[in-house]
Amino acid sequence: MNQEHISSAFDRDLEAIQALMVKMGGLVEAAILDGSKAVTTRDVELAEKVRKGDKVIDDLEERINEEAARTIALRAPVSSDLRVVLSVLKLSASLERIGDYARNLAKRTEVLAELRPVSGPDKALKRMAKEVQRMLKDTLDAYVRRDAALAEDVRQRDEEVDEMYNALFREFLTFMMEDPRNITACMHLHFIAKNVERMGDLVTNMAEQVIYVVTGEMPDDGRPKSDETAFISGET
Repeated sequence: MNQEHISSAFDRDLEAIQALMVKMGGLVEAAILDGSKAVTTRDVELAEKVRKGDKVIDDLEERINEEAARTIALRAPVSSDLRVVLSVLKLSASLERIGDYARNLAKRTEVLAELRPVSGPDKALKRMAKEVQRMLKDTLDAYVRRDAALAEDVRQRDEEVDEMYNALFREFLTFMMEDPRNITACMHLHFIAKNVERMGDLVTNMAEQVIYVVTGEMPDDGRPKSDETAFISGET
């Protein structure tokens, strides 16, 4: 097989792998929105849909890993071609982790539905999740279009998500101090807000990976961070 045929086969393989990643990204975007909606509306059925959908996201990551490994073994890509294949593996791993966080949101819905409602933070939580979803969509678009400028824009927007999280954190503290009956619900809501903030961090990591694919270099300046809280909560 001559070099032209090898290159053509690699391009087809890469296109198929990237299509799987974009499909996975669309499912993760939906999981973010549905997970936040389930929380803010206490919709237990929607939450269950998000939890079940996480299996599809996990399966797609596994398929991407298998296809990427096969492509590397068969086509032996080098230099920029290898960089692109490896970037897909890193991006899909981040997508899988974001999907896990969306599932964590859904897991809290049933608990919150049984607790005394704390309605104040719901709109802010939904707005924060929507911004993370937009950042993810722009990151995937930046990857497909090889648009480093758009990826850098996403990278800068992580500070906005951090600021939303900080504001929510202060709001939770206020609710808990005003009425101790709010403490349990606010602890769960804080966990949810922190998960969304971590989603934003993962999307930002993805944006940096896109910049690396396009330019061959990772951003060397520290990205802005505005997480001022020192509150630590475990994950389940």
